[in-house]
Amino acid sequence: MSESAAKPYSLSFPGTIRDLLRGSGQVMFQQSAWTGLLFLIGIFWGACSAGAPQVGWGALLGLAASTFAGWILGEYIEDGEDGLWGFNGILVGCAFPTFLAPVPLMWVSLVCCAMLTTWMRRGFNNVTAQFKINSLTFPFVFCTWVFLLSARVLTATPLADMDSPALIIHIGGEINWSPGAFIGYWLKGVSQVFLINNSVTGAIFLIGLAICNKWAAIYAAGASALALIVALLFAADPADVTAGLFGFSPVLTGIAIGTVFYQVHWKSALWTAAAVIATVFIQAGMDTLMLPWGIPTLTGPFCIATWLFLLPQYKFNIMPPERKDWKVN
Repeated sequence: MSESAAKPYSLSFPGTIRDLLRGSGQVMFQQSAWTGLLFLIGIFWGACSAGAPQVGWGALLGLAASTFAGWILGEYIEDGEDGLWGFNGILVGCAFPTFLAPVPLMWVSLVCCAMLTTWMRRGFNNVTAQFKINSLTFPFVFCTWVFLLSARVLTATPLADMDSPALIIHIGGEINWSPGAFIGYWLKGVSQVFLINNSVTGAIFLIGLAICNKWAAIYAAGASALALIVALLFAADPADVTAGLFGFSPVLTGIAIGTVFYQVHWKSALWTAAAVIATVFIQAGMDTLMLPWGIPTLTGPFCIATWLFLLPQYKFNIMPPERKDWKVN
C-alpha cells in the first residue's frame, strides 16, 4: 500500500467541501474549488432555465456518491484531495436525470452508477498505464452506457429524453446565421460538457476556467469555435450544431491536449487543433455508430481522440507539464 493510500482521509467539513468542488472542476482538468463552484452554478442555472432542476440535484448527488465511494474503498488519498474521485460521478449525475425519468429508482441507479465509476477509474487506469495514458472520463461513459441500455429492459427506470434505436439518420433544423446566434452556438459547445444546453452556462464555465487557468479558457473557447466551423463546413445536422453537440468533446480535447498533457506552445497548439478537428469527425462517426442502439455518445469521442493523440507520445521538443492531479495510478 502506498503512503498516500495509508494516510487517513480527512473528513473535516471545509476539506470535504473543497474536495467535492475540486471534483466538479476536474471535469475540465481544473484542480480549483472556485472553478468547481462556478461549474455547479452554471449547471443549476442551465438546468433550472430549462425547467429541469433535477439535473442540478443529480450533479450534486453523483459528485457526493463517487467521492464517498473513493473514501470507503480506500482509494489514493491524494486523488481524493485533488478531486479525482468526483469528476466521473458528477457527469453521471447530469446524465441520468437528462435521459431517464426522475422516478425513485432512477436516483438509486444514479448513486450506484456514480459510485461504480470510482473503482472503474482505477481498473481502467491499471489497463491504460502501460500506454502512459489514463482513463479520462471513460468510466462515466462506459457505466452510463450500461445503465442506459439496461433501462430499455429494466423498465422501472423509464427513458425520458433518449432517441429510439434507428437505422436512418434524420437531418433537421435550421441555422440562424446572425452573429448573436453564432455566439450562442459557440457557448453551448462549452456548456454541453455537462449536458447543459444554455449559452449563459457556457459563459459561466469559461469564467470558471479563466480564474484557474487562462490557457484552459482560451483553448476551450478556441476548440468550441473550431469545432463549430468544421461542423458547419461539412454540413452537420443543424439541430445538433445549434445545440452545441459538436462542441463539448472538442472542448475537452482542446483543454487536455493543449494545456494538460503538453505545455502551451505553438507546436502543441497545431497538434491540439488537429486533435480538435479529429474529434468532430469521431463525434459524427460515433453518432452514426450509436444510432441503432439509441444511446448518446457522451464524452466518448473526447476519450478516443485524446488517446489517439497521446499514444504516439510525440514531444515536439517541449516537455509536458507536471500534472500530479492527472497522474496515472
